[in-house]
This record gives sequence, structure tokens and C-alpha cells, in this order.
Amino acid sequence: MSSLIVPPILTSPRDDAIKLHGAFKGWGCDTAVVIDILAHRDAAQRALIQQDYRAMYSEDLCKRLSSELSGKLEMAVLLWMHDPAGRDAVVVRNSLTTDDIKRHTSGDHEKLLLAYVSPPWNEGLEVDRQMVENDAKALYKAGEKRLGTDERTFIRIFCERSRAHLAYVASVYHSMYGNSLKKVVKKETSGNFEYGLLTILKCSENPAKYFAKVLHKAMKGLGTDDTTLVRVIVTRTEIDMQYIKAEYSKKYMKTLTDAVHSETSGNYRAFLLSLLGPKY
Repeated sequence: MSSLIVPPILTSPRDDAIKLHGAFKGWGCDTAVVIDILAHRDAAQRALIQQDYRAMYSEDLCKRLSSELSGKLEMAVLLWMHDPAGRDAVVVRNSLTTDDIKRHTSGDHEKLLLAYVSPPWNEGLEVDRQMVENDAKALYKAGEKRLGTDERTFIRIFCERSRAHLAYVASVYHSMYGNSLKKVVKKETSGNFEYGLLTILKCSENPAKYFAKVLHKAMKGLGTDDTTLVRVIVTRTEIDMQYIKAEYSKKYMKTLTDAVHSETSGNYRAFLLSLLGPKY
């Protein structure tokens, strides 16, 4: 469930564009206006605002935002302005390229990452029961049933199936063979390859719990991993941030809102808290 709070009565994208242009005029930028508008518009609305801004002022809104904002706030707002697919592409490009993977990884870990970042991705919610059972059987034959492990089968199924499908595979596997798929991965694999498979599986079975843990790690100890903090909040706000907030509170006995408030400041804090919405 999204945590984005959109006003019940919206101004038109044209009016939003005019207000944003006004916020850029004069000495400095009226950041409060920028946050008040952009942090409370969904992806479709933000796209329309960008279209109208360009039509009226012959200027790219993102480029103007980049020149008006700075630091962590600029990073967060510019990532937020992308449509979800474009944003995912930016995140992947900024974190790992195919060349990076080849340069810094090897063996099964490299094969796993290359397969995972290669299109096409299937993210539909539809699940084929027969296909799920076939995948569960294939994983059993590739792992527990044989001496040694057929890593290629694990890579193929974990990277080519949707999260909903893989979560169902894990459930069916347990029903058919009495073992959790997580335990099988831990027994049959090791090192970074094991870590990669487990990460994919955790994101499939309970993404909210996984991202709550990622956020806690980003804010734990001295300093804050702002790149990770921004990436998770911005990319999950319109998807499942309400569930992430619930998992965070349950596991760490503190609201995610309070945690972010204590680790950030100024307009950067105001923007992230606007995306998070109410505490609960």
C-alpha cells in the first residue's frame, strides 16, 4: 500500500507548473513550495506537470530542479521525478552496470547477477500452478535430490520468474518436500552466490520485511547511508511503504518516521517525511 498523500482536490498540472516556476524566481528557491507540490503528486500527475512546464517555459523541469536544489535533497527529488520504470533503470545504472558485474564478480555469483539484470523481467501477479509445481520439482532435482548442485537451474528460476511466482514456488516446495527453500539455498550454495539467491527470495516472500531491514541498516550506527535511504523510500512510496512502515515498527520498536527524522535534517528531511506520510 502506498504512503503517498495526494490532496483530495488537486490543482491542475498547469497551475502546479506555474507555482513551481514562481518558486524558482528571485534569489534562491522556495523549496517549501517545491516539496508541497511534488511530494504530494503521483507518477502520472508528475509527468503531466513536467509536460506543461516544458510547454509553457520551453525548459526541462528536472534540469531546472537540478540547478535550484543541491545535495541530498536534489538527489531525492530528481529520482522521485522519474516514472517508476525510468527510476528503476536509473537505480540499476547508478549501482551496477554489466561491465561492473563482470569486473567485480565471478563464477555463479556473476552468472546470477548478469541473469537478474537482463531483460525481460516478469513482474505480473498471475501465477500458473502447474508451472510453480514444475519449478519446485526442478529445484528439488537440482539440489536436495542429487549429489552436488545444478546452479544453472537455481539461476534460471530465481531470475526469470516474477516475485509472486517465486514466493509461491517457495510455499509449494515446503509442502512437497518438507523443507524451506531458504534452508535448501543455504545448504546447497555458499558465499556471495548464496547471499544473492537469499536476497531474491526474501524480496519475493516478504518485500516489506526485507526493505524495513535495508532501511534500518542504512541508518544504523555512525552516519547514514543516504543513497540507500533515498533509493528505498523513493522507489517504494507508491508501492508498499505502508507495509514497510508496519514491519519496521514491529521489528525495531520505533516508527520509520521517527528514525528518518532523527537521521536527516532540513528540507531533505521534510521531503522524505512527506513521502512517508503519517507515522502509522
